[in-house]
Amino acid sequence: MKVSHFNEMNIKKSDQGIRVRVWDLRIRLFHWLLVSGFLIAYFTAQLHLKTIHIWSGYGLCFLWLARIYWGFFGSRYARFSTFLFSPRESLRYILSLGRPHPQHYVGHNPAGALMVFALLASLFLLLTSGIVVLSVIDCEGPLLGLGNLVSDNWSYGARSIHDNLSNMIWVMVGLHVLGVALASAQHGENLLWAMLTGWKVLPAGRTSFMEPTRITGVKNEV
Repeated sequence: MKVSHFNEMNIKKSDQGIRVRVWDLRIRLFHWLLVSGFLIAYFTAQLHLKTIHIWSGYGLCFLWLARIYWGFFGSRYARFSTFLFSPRESLRYILSLGRPHPQHYVGHNPAGALMVFALLASLFLLLTSGIVVLSVIDCEGPLLGLGNLVSDNWSYGARSIHDNLSNMIWVMVGLHVLGVALASAQHGENLLWAMLTGWKVLPAGRTSFMEPTRITGVKNEV
């Protein structure tokens, strides 16, 4: 099997299959802290726990900035460059989901990559609109002086965007969970476990490492 793109510390073989180290500790911490932070921010807003909501928002800002940095300077499968797919390849993969075994990727598949970018963009708008609301309506926060430059219509427009985005992200999270479940079933792997441990288990005899960012559906070359 061709494993030129993986060093010996990142791959293990067993009778059950091949284990590949994909997600580093920083990415796993980001993922679960982001989930926790969003849940805290959402429900403290519903319960009108303003101080906790604001600080959880600042925490999410830090996580977002850290993920952007790690997307350029992080480990192999954390970098955006490893899951930037062309529209044609993304469409081809999405259409292949109707088959029993669509193409199998080591890191993010094209559908997962689209969700990552969509969530990061939505999170950016959510956090930006939240800071604007905090500054121009609640008269506090890092952009306090913005209140003198923004009209009331813009202020309450930002609040509407903030509220609607938080609900839209719930829909995206639901689609993300559905995609994880579908991919896990189709490929015979536990993606939830992979995000907890960092290791993906790739069934032996079904795939081979032929490209740096994905596993092609060719026969095993061992």
